[in-house]
Amino acid sequence: MSTNTGTTKYEDIPLNKFHVRVAAAGSGGQFSDGFVLGIVGIVLASAKSDLQLTPLWIAFLGAATLAGLFFGAIITGPIADRIGRSIIFRFDMLLIACLSLSQFFITEAWQLLAIRLVIGLVLGADYVVSKTLVTEHAPRHFRGKLLSLMAVAWAAGYAFAYLAGFLLSGTGDEPWRFMLIASAIPELLVFAVRVGIPESPLWLLLKGKTKEAAAIVARTAGPNVEMPTLPTAPPRKQSRYRELFTSRHRRRTIVGVVFYVCQVIPYFALGTFSPQIMAALGVTNSLAAGATYNVFLLTGAIVGMIIVDRISRRLFLIGSFFIGAALLAALVVLSPSSTLLAIILFAAFALVLAAAANLEFIYPPELFPTEIRASGLGIVTAGSRIGSATSTFLLPLVLAGLGINVALFSCVAILLIGGLVCWLWAPETRRESLITLDRAEITGQSLEQEPSGSMR
Repeated sequence: MSTNTGTTKYEDIPLNKFHVRVAAAGSGGQFSDGFVLGIVGIVLASAKSDLQLTPLWIAFLGAATLAGLFFGAIITGPIADRIGRSIIFRFDMLLIACLSLSQFFITEAWQLLAIRLVIGLVLGADYVVSKTLVTEHAPRHFRGKLLSLMAVAWAAGYAFAYLAGFLLSGTGDEPWRFMLIASAIPELLVFAVRVGIPESPLWLLLKGKTKEAAAIVARTAGPNVEMPTLPTAPPRKQSRYRELFTSRHRRRTIVGVVFYVCQVIPYFALGTFSPQIMAALGVTNSLAAGATYNVFLLTGAIVGMIIVDRISRRLFLIGSFFIGAALLAALVVLSPSSTLLAIILFAAFALVLAAAANLEFIYPPELFPTEIRASGLGIVTAGSRIGSATSTFLLPLVLAGLGINVALFSCVAILLIGGLVCWLWAPETRRESLITLDRAEITGQSLEQEPSGSMR
């Protein structure tokens, strides 16, 4: 939107090559993140005899990176809000690449566990800063699409890990070593793209560094941009994490955590162990079924990117939870009658879940003002990793002890809980101005714009 002086408001600047570069840099990190997390299921199957993995060790190793993500996200959030986003964003991929390469030399399961925990720690940092920085650089009307690219990249990395594992399965006597180090290639490429990405202008404005913010915007968007102004923020009286649970932010924090947790539990549990699940359902070619699941994860992410800015965030959230629950319940009830039907329902469930996973990249950053955005993403991501790590740890044990039906119906219940909480409390954020959100935060105005229960 232009003013009478021929300038363009900061949040309404046209999409340009810089925005695409930032989105590509963030998306490349998410591709690497997805690959690192996706490859572990194939590695564990390949390394079982070499590393003498018991079911308990498999459970620990399956959950290790996710557990590390919890601590990385929770630690990084307040740091990124205090010192900025760009320094972490630029160099975390280089560190992950070095850790990935070190996996080639492990000889015992505990060594792999230790490295996967540290990799998860750094991935947790990247989850926070990538989403935050891309959100704050993106023009308002392209925010959903640019952040959706990160979801597509994550799904692509997760699916490509399966393909890479298959292609590397015949490499040497211990192919799992090559599977583990393969992720270093995209990580090093992403590091090269990220060098030189500047700090968030919104964060600089909030810190009173107006000239630095204006210089970055002039360099990346041109000189005719009307920079926003923000009131002086009052002195901070409490920690950012405590502030997230005050009456002002509590509802948004709970919605962010619950929706994320209820999405990632079935996503990771069923994705990591899809071959075992399909075998338990009677599908004889479980590897083919697992590949189908991953192809539909990627397809769903692309579908989600196409529709995310065409419908309300609330409708997308609520609908995906209830539709996903219905498909998974149908899978349990109807799969004994037909192997083909089981694969179709499992793939359809993957498509719905992956489409909704776009919101994991878009919705949490829109819930919080700049002052606590990284901290909000830290607590939301950390909460989701508790759920995903727990589910990845428990699923093989539940499959062995209680059977496939109990495992899948547990995921159905989790999806229904997510849908209900979002229907009651989730605010609509699709057209929300981050500047307006920051002003409301500083001046103490209400952050809510939609009544609960609305589907708009």
